[in-house]
Amino acid sequence: MPATVTFEDRIRAWEEQFLSEHAIRSYPAQRRTAEENSPLRTPFQRDRDRIVHSKSFRRLKHKTQVFVAPEGDHYRTRLTHTLEACGIARTVARALGLNEDLTEAIGLGHDLGHPPFGHAGEQTLDAALRERCGSGFKHNEHSLRVVDVLERDGEGLNLTEQVRDGILNHTGPVKPATLEGRIVKLVDRVAYINHDIDDALRAGILRPEDLPAAEIELLGPTGSKRIDTLVIDIVENSRGVEDIVQSEEIGMAMLRLRKFMFDRVYLGPEARREHERVQRAMRGLFDHYIEHPEELPEWDAGASPCQRVADYIAGMTDRYCIAKFTELTVPEESRF
Repeated sequence: MPATVTFEDRIRAWEEQFLSEHAIRSYPAQRRTAEENSPLRTPFQRDRDRIVHSKSFRRLKHKTQVFVAPEGDHYRTRLTHTLEACGIARTVARALGLNEDLTEAIGLGHDLGHPPFGHAGEQTLDAALRERCGSGFKHNEHSLRVVDVLERDGEGLNLTEQVRDGILNHTGPVKPATLEGRIVKLVDRVAYINHDIDDALRAGILRPEDLPAAEIELLGPTGSKRIDTLVIDIVENSRGVEDIVQSEEIGMAMLRLRKFMFDRVYLGPEARREHERVQRAMRGLFDHYIEHPEELPEWDAGASPCQRVADYIAGMTDRYCIAKFTELTVPEESRF
C-alpha cells in the first residue's frame, strides 16, 4: 500500500468492501462543532474514548443496577451492565456487518445519565421533579444532557450525531435512526433481563424452580444459553430487512420473561422495601437543594434551579447520595 494512503483512506476502503450497505460509515463525522479528524482513530472510536474517559462513566461502577448495596462482590452494577450490553451489541453488529465502533460508543454511553439506586432512583427523581417543578426525569434524556452539556465542566463531549441519537433513543417509543442504535436498544433488554435473573437467584429472591418453565425451556436454562439463543435469533431475523428484529416466538418469550421480572423482582416486595429507603434519601436531598440552590455546583449556570438539582442528584453514586443525606440529616456526633 502506498505510503501516501492515510488511516482514513484505509478505513473508508475497508468499510466499502466489508460492511453491509445498511451500515453507517465512519466518515464524514457529523458533530455540532466541527473538528479535525484523528490520524489514528475513526470519529466513533474518538466518541468511545471520550465516553470511557469521562467522569460519568467512572461513576457507573458505584451505581445500582437492581440490588441496592448488595452483600457480595458478584452483583451487577450499572457499569458491569453497560459492559455486558456493549459486548453483546458488538457481537450482533459484527455478525450483521454493521459498524462496530458506532455500536460500541452508543452501548458505552447509553446509561451515563442514570441516577443512583437504579429504577427506584429514577422513579423517585421523576416524581420529585413532577411534584415540585412540573417537569420529569428520563434517564435517556439525561444521558444525552450529560454528554452534550455536563461533561468536561460544562463543555460537553461533542459526540457525533449518530452516537447522540443512539443514546437518546435507546429506550422509549422512538426508534434510533441507525441500525447500530437499534441493536443497543434491543440488546439492552437482552442483557439486563438475563443478568438480573442471575443476580436475583444469587440473592435468594428467586429460586430456579420459580422461573417460568415454558420460557426457560425455549430460551435456555442458563443466562449464557438464553443470551446465545436471543442473539442468534436477532441476527437471523435482521439480515436483509433493514431493521433489528426478533422472531415472534422468541421475542414474545423474552417479553414474558421481562414481565415476570417486573412482577417478581423489580416491583416485588424486596424491591418495595428498598424503594422506601431510596425515596427518603433522594427526596430529602431534592427538597434541601431546591431550598438551597447556592450549594449546587455551577456546571450549567444558565439552567433552572430544578434542572441544576436534577443534574446534581442524577450524577451521584449510591454511596455519595447516602453520605450527603447523612451529612444533612444526622447529627454529627451520631455518625460515630
